Amino acid sequence: MKFNTIIFDLDGTLADTLPLCIAAFKKSVEPLLGKEISDKEIIATFGPSEEGTIRRLIPTQEEAGVQAYLQHYADMHHMCPAPFPGIAGLLKYLRANGVRLAMVTGKGIHSTRLSLQQFGLAQYFEVLETGKPEGPDKINGIRRVLAKLNMPAAECLYVGDAPSDIKYCKEVGIPIAAVTWASTTNAEELLPLNPEWMFSSVTEFKNWLAE
Repeated sequence: MKFNTIIFDLDGTLADTLPLCIAAFKKSVEPLLGKEISDKEIIATFGPSEEGTIRRLIPTQEEAGVQAYLQHYADMHHMCPAPFPGIAGLLKYLRANGVRLAMVTGKGIHSTRLSLQQFGLAQYFEVLETGKPEGPDKINGIRRVLAKLNMPAAECLYVGDAPSDIKYCKEVGIPIAAVTWASTTNAEELLPLNPEWMFSSVTEFKNWLAE
């Protein structure tokens, strides 16, 4: 095995949850705003946790918006009932081979736990770092995981699908496997950022790890 610690992102990496997130934002925000809001407007607020997105979109009704979002996210999770094919087997394989697993995601703690429970994956992750309402915090989340596990960055691997994931990893000094198996991921946005590796399928990634 190439690495003894692997840190995973969630949205777009473990599962195709972005359409679910956007639908839940629309359901929760539009009634409070009194108007429709576009996918582009919602995505433009991403970086903080969902609580931070709600704060940006409807700052005067943040509490009501967050409660509505979490309810709709749970009620609509049938839109994304399972992780990407092969993910559960990959995590099981890694754990069986002694790899320590952690997660660093920009999602809030409540939606993260709900999705991991829905997917049956919660038991695989030794450390869980989630997003903050105040703004992007992945870089500090990665650093906290490394500190908790007492692992040097160069001996670990981060797995993510966003351009920001590559930038954060380079700043921390942790190698990244950029993955493009989500329909919402654009490989052409990732390549210019020079990730150490890029994979287009879970099977390809697992085979590479097993070599």
